[in-house]
Amino acid sequence: MAKSGLGKGLGALISGVQSAAVKEEEKKDVGVNSSAETENAASSGVLMVDIRKVEPNPTQPRQYFDEEALDELAESMKTFGIVQPLLVTDENGHYTIIAGERRYRAARKALLTEIPVIVKDYTEMEILQVALIENIQRQDLTSIEEATCYKRLMDDFFFSPDDVAGKLGKSKHAVISALHLLELTPRAQELASEGKLTASHAKVLLNVEDEELQALCAEKIAETSLSVRESEAMVNSVLKAAAKKAAQEQITAEEKNENENAEKAFRRAETELKHVLGSQVHIIPGKKRSKIEIEYYSTEDLERLLALFRRLG
Repeated sequence: MAKSGLGKGLGALISGVQSAAVKEEEKKDVGVNSSAETENAASSGVLMVDIRKVEPNPTQPRQYFDEEALDELAESMKTFGIVQPLLVTDENGHYTIIAGERRYRAARKALLTEIPVIVKDYTEMEILQVALIENIQRQDLTSIEEATCYKRLMDDFFFSPDDVAGKLGKSKHAVISALHLLELTPRAQELASEGKLTASHAKVLLNVEDEELQALCAEKIAETSLSVRESEAMVNSVLKAAAKKAAQEQITAEEKNENENAEKAFRRAETELKHVLGSQVHIIPGKKRSKIEIEYYSTEDLERLLALFRRLG
């Protein structure tokens, strides 16, 4: 996902805070913070708080965190601590994370007891915007998480696709395309959230309207690591096969219906002939020739039928 369009980024939303000014990877060779750095942090509004008083943001856009990457970050924190403070809101001495949940999770793995935070007072809408932008700038959200956040901005805060695009420096088309991903089946969305399907893969899957078939296609793409082009070819093949099967089932259903109607017509005809002739009658259809069987039970009964045919003739 391109980052160049995010010109409005955290810097535009967070006054006086550098959104991504110091990356932890760039600080690994510096060593433990000096007392001068600590004084610097304090003067810039950074607080050291008990990690037990910090809680994740329930509106956090990111739902999936790479455990292996968290373990690596936790190992770094054991040596160097957390270089970049978390952004939080203060709720009566308890703090809710606005940006930095990945660092928070790694800090817990590293068994840190205190973490650095910068307290900001934001509205719920601003918190969601910051959380979204912070994640996009640092580590791509899955396509489903990003689309879900767009939808929340629109549903909860009455943003239009143009508003969302303007806030994030994206095109309106990109926002609308992302929202379409939420139309995928739950299984396909799950695979996309796990990073096993890209946004481009998901767009290909939108061509498959049948939910069960779409889920099967999604699993096939994930299991065999198909490229987008290979996925398109596979989906087209599956859709053609499904259309052919549906057409055959339609023909079979029509033939069955015709046969059932013919059978009913034969039974009605047998009933009418039985009443007319006073004997059991069986109509036996065939492909080229059909026949009618009339039962009689004695010579007298046969004579009766012959007399009846003469009168009818």
